[in-house]
Amino acid sequence: MSPWRRRAREMSPTLNDRWMRLWRRAVQTARLLIGVPDYDTYVEHMRLHHPERPVMSYEEFFNERMRARYRGGGGRCC
Repeated sequence: MSPWRRRAREMSPTLNDRWMRLWRRAVQTARLLIGVPDYDTYVEHMRLHHPERPVMSYEEFFNERMRARYRGGGGRCC
């Protein structure tokens, strides 16, 4: 077991949970910065706010996000 994991297990559950939430938020932010859509957030949102709608598969979600991102038209110069 790595020293980091051992240290994480030794921390209080509250502190460990806080670090894990911080880590997940940092990963989500990094993905958004480079343009990678966050499928887990999409699934959670759909289940909470739109339970009657079907949830897209990861591949469908990714393709839809890429189409939306690179769709032609609009006021961008580049």
